[in-house]
Amino acid sequence: MIDLKLVRNETDFVKEKLATRGVEAAEIDELLAADQKRRDLIVKSETMKATRNQVSDEISQLKRNKEDAGDKITQMKQVSADIKAMDDQLTTIAEEVHDKASRLPNIPNDNVPVGLTEDGSVELRKWGDIPSFDFKPKSHWEIGEALGILDFERGAKVSGSRFLYYIGQGARLERALYNFFLDENEKAGYTEVLPPYMVNSASMFGTGQFPKFTEDVYSLKEADETLIPTAEVPLVNYYRDDVIDTEKLPVKFTALTPAFRSEAGSAGRDTRGLIRLHQFNKVEMVQFTKPDESWDALETMTNHAEDLLKKLGIAHHVITLTTSDMSFTAAMTHDLEVWLPYQDKYREISSCSNCTDFQARRAHIQYRDDNGKLQYVHTLNGSGLAVGRTVAAILENYQNADGTVDIPKVLQPYMGGQTKIVKE
Repeated sequence: MIDLKLVRNETDFVKEKLATRGVEAAEIDELLAADQKRRDLIVKSETMKATRNQVSDEISQLKRNKEDAGDKITQMKQVSADIKAMDDQLTTIAEEVHDKASRLPNIPNDNVPVGLTEDGSVELRKWGDIPSFDFKPKSHWEIGEALGILDFERGAKVSGSRFLYYIGQGARLERALYNFFLDENEKAGYTEVLPPYMVNSASMFGTGQFPKFTEDVYSLKEADETLIPTAEVPLVNYYRDDVIDTEKLPVKFTALTPAFRSEAGSAGRDTRGLIRLHQFNKVEMVQFTKPDESWDALETMTNHAEDLLKKLGIAHHVITLTTSDMSFTAAMTHDLEVWLPYQDKYREISSCSNCTDFQARRAHIQYRDDNGKLQYVHTLNGSGLAVGRTVAAILENYQNADGTVDIPKVLQPYMGGQTKIVKE
């Protein structure tokens, strides 16, 4: 959540920065008007409470003097009633201010390319040679179905569109990948966590999914529980309403979890294959840092995710997303995109974001600075990596003319020494 003091004191700056994310100036003005009303009510309420205290003292004095306090008592009842009405009004307007503020995205970093669409992202670097084939490359779903390792038809029969079964070597390849990712993350200093797969609304609010993006998730009707859209939610909320011991910072978590997404608004996009599913596995990385360390942490996290792709030998590039294309909570996002030969283009496989203190304000996650004063931590998150999309990249980049698929060398120990995926 944006610091409300920043909105008040640097209104033009906030309007200018959020305009690059599609926020109308009127939204800021409405927030400030509601906030001013709240502040005015606080002053009135405090004045009335001071009057009540004064009248109470006068009543006590009259009673001590055995004088009639009837008029003062009547006045006291009216003042108390007015205070209650004022406090009720204050509660309502405070909730309005909170709701309006919670729907504003994070302030983008000055180095983020400005754009109201995804066009305009900046390529930071590129790695690997685009593979060339002496045959027409097939799509990963054609390859997987022909090998008998991906079954989309039965997935749709059992659960609906955008679900599938991994079979045999397909399931083993997926397992090899996430074990490889977790092992590499642990080497990089991340602590592995096995978190809950369902979270409450307070947790979804803390990481920025609620209240604005409720249509993008799966929630239980009869309970305050939502299936996680990413492990970022339970990992960040581990420290919700908490003060992290300063000597522990930076805290680095990693987790393998399923991710559940309704893919609202994606009708007609990536209807085939592993790119856009309602359920998929992802290895997530999350960091909690001091504010002056978060930008270096973003680069380190991005480099680590990129190293995973380098070890897999998959061509990719790293881009910085535009102001409007990055997530609601991010101040800057680097995307890693892998080359998919069948589509003849790069596709996203990881997003690494610095959320600065945006999530920490929502979730009340703090630490004590050198002066013992409470400060908000900065939070970062990144995919390390999206497992299904990595499977897709391997199937397409390592395919052979005979329909088999070579297994990247780094994964072969995780596949029991197997070097090739053949038809089952």
